[in-house]
Amino acid sequence: MSHHLDTPLAAQTGQLFLDDLCVFPGEESTVFVMDVNSTVNGLHSEPSFHSEARYEFKVHLDGADVEELTYRVSFADPDADGRQALQLHALTGSDAHEDSATGELLLEGRTGSTADGTGVRLWAGRIKDWFYIDLSLLEKVNSAVADGTAPDLSGWRPDDAKNSFADTTVDSIVLEVSHQQHPQLRPGSRIGVWAATKLATDAGGWRQINRAGHPMMWPIFWPDDVQFTNPSNTRHPSQDVETDRKHIADHITATVAATGSSADPAGYGRTLVAELFPDVLSYTVGTPATYGFAGRNGRTLADNAPEVMLSLVTGKAVPSGLTPAVNEQLRSAEFPYVVPA
Repeated sequence: MSHHLDTPLAAQTGQLFLDDLCVFPGEESTVFVMDVNSTVNGLHSEPSFHSEARYEFKVHLDGADVEELTYRVSFADPDADGRQALQLHALTGSDAHEDSATGELLLEGRTGSTADGTGVRLWAGRIKDWFYIDLSLLEKVNSAVADGTAPDLSGWRPDDAKNSFADTTVDSIVLEVSHQQHPQLRPGSRIGVWAATKLATDAGGWRQINRAGHPMMWPIFWPDDVQFTNPSNTRHPSQDVETDRKHIADHITATVAATGSSADPAGYGRTLVAELFPDVLSYTVGTPATYGFAGRNGRTLADNAPEVMLSLVTGKAVPSGLTPAVNEQLRSAEFPYVVPA
């Protein structure tokens, strides 16, 4: 028998909802950023990380189907000041995809402060959300993709766009890994990255609650599933091809055919979903990161990923009306790269 934290209801806590994932170069290092628990809908949890959960950065090496490197972050209960003790473990090889494996302890620390280990440093805490989009534009594209129609942007005025995430906050985990820390996280290495939140069960195991790779996937393709009942979140990305690729390709094909932006809508749909699924963010270590129209290599805090994704799935330019300048004050050039709230 399981308690309430081992049911689909567990996914209703914002502490386990993955909001964003970024991967970009630091100072002779690779930076991983995971955000959870947004306040944008007013239904967030208390500012903290779940003490019965694991927050994991999953790294696939050289196009492997499964992760061969996992950085796992866990937290204790908040103290009287709301701060939490934390630990970072690294799991390599076959242990990287085994929930029962414990891995190597790399560092210990507390939320709100930088924790240092050998070749790694980590910061976790509440930040001002750097993400930006006008959600009214997302609604227009959502309905088009769902119905296989061209988006009606006749009433959309990019100059009037407002950032729906202004003055909101999220809980963020920022991990910086030196190029010397792991032999396959060296400049030139091709990696795939995704993030997962997992919750402890009464049986002693772990249940995957949420995962994230490419930006905007759930809001675009499953916008009505606000309870996260679709099992995609609980699957491993390696299952995406057989479970989601054809379904999503059909929706993109229909939308692109309606916009008339491609002479081969079906080919366009197949090509795009081949990039989006498995839902893993690709990055070449040590190179500039960007999530843009011309190419996608990791993702930075500045990238206008929503505009890119909305344009890709419709096959035509969808101007968001917002630029990286809108969140310039919410990111830093120095570790931890985010701005604490």
